[in-house]
Amino acid sequence: MIGVGNVVMATAGKEKGGLFVVVALDDKYAYLSDGKRLKFNKPKRKSFKHLKQFDLQSLSEEEVTDQNERTNARIRKFLSNIRSEHV
Repeated sequence: MIGVGNVVMATAGKEKGGLFVVVALDDKYAYLSDGKRLKFNKPKRKSFKHLKQFDLQSLSEEEVTDQNERTNARIRKFLSNIRSEHV
């Protein structure tokens, strides 16, 4: 089950193969951020069927929903660490 703070991989669309952190959820969609192109305050809306839960590691919900300017940097650093572990 995908939750806020989980790392997911896009399986379709322009972002296919990219890693993202889920920053919000609703009934049909997950809202994704990579901290760089897709900022926390302007996430990408993606259907659950186009996502694959990537890793067991995740950011805590408090870290993701924190409304300060360091959130994007935290997401970038976390995803960078995940990518370096799986190279």
